[in-house]
Amino acid sequence: MTSTRRTIGQFGCGYWGPNLLRNFVALPDVRVKVVVDPSGERRKFVQENFPQVHTTGNPEEAWRDPEIDAVVIATPAGTHFELTMRSLEAGKHVLVEKPLCTSLKEVDAIAQAAAEKRLVVMAGHTFVYNAAVRYVKGLIDRGELGDVRCIYSQRVNFGRIRSDVDALWNLAPHDISIIQYWLDDLHPVRVSRRGMAWVQPDIEDTVFLNLEYRTHVIANIHVSWLDPQKVRKIVVVGSRKMVLFDDVSDDKVAIYDRGIDRKAVLGVDMDYDKGAQLFQYRAGDVLLPKIDFVEPLRAEAKHFLECVRSGQEPLTGLRHARSVVNILEKASDKDERAPVV
Repeated sequence: MTSTRRTIGQFGCGYWGPNLLRNFVALPDVRVKVVVDPSGERRKFVQENFPQVHTTGNPEEAWRDPEIDAVVIATPAGTHFELTMRSLEAGKHVLVEKPLCTSLKEVDAIAQAAAEKRLVVMAGHTFVYNAAVRYVKGLIDRGELGDVRCIYSQRVNFGRIRSDVDALWNLAPHDISIIQYWLDDLHPVRVSRRGMAWVQPDIEDTVFLNLEYRTHVIANIHVSWLDPQKVRKIVVVGSRKMVLFDDVSDDKVAIYDRGIDRKAVLGVDMDYDKGAQLFQYRAGDVLLPKIDFVEPLRAEAKHFLECVRSGQEPLTGLRHARSVVNILEKASDKDERAPVV
């Protein structure tokens, strides 16, 4: 094995695991040595589609193997903390599917263990590696949208219903991660959540999440398993321009040169109640920029391996993962306006 070659193991190959496995197997200077899954059916899937990869139901095979220096965890969210901690104890770098874990206490324990072992931990918030999401980030950072005023998103579909987590924990981590990335992981000062459980007791099928930031920005996230359409949209309203990110459209990003400005009128009392305020509406062109597509999961896998080689903090490392789990945990308190610490 050369100094740049990495040997990895993977835990879980259910719904999302095959996508991770496919991407890591395709990367140069990477050997996926073993996939660990308790299901004989899923192990058979790996054997048939990736015959070069050994399969086992025993996680100790991956932890005890000195050749394996990094692991990928693609198991249910409730197992992430235990598997991550045990992998760190075994001296392995870790890429964990979103969300990293289910509480801030767990995030901080992982961060401490990773620091002590000098190991990389990265959360699989794949949309941060999406070229269109990064394009919007560039617009925001360059000030082309002006001051960000509000962000609202929809991530709805008909199914796939989960029983281990509700719609918030299943779907909202994507949109929370995107918004936090755009806002430089700024903690919201207020979080409120409203949802309902209809199909399964105490597992909400539809949730509306509201975030308020100290920078005078508000965000609304709507997630649902019970919708007639598949929608994956986020709108950013700025003081100069507005932008739409639509993940299911061929045109992933649309930039609207639109806005409303207050126009001063000399000699007129500018009291809103007197109706004397005049406004100027701007409705310019709509720009559909060409964005070169690279599979986000491939970019994520490559970034993880580069961070393992260099020791740098991943874009979706512990700081970013903590900001996402922080919001999810506060939203799960179900307090109407729970303050975020």
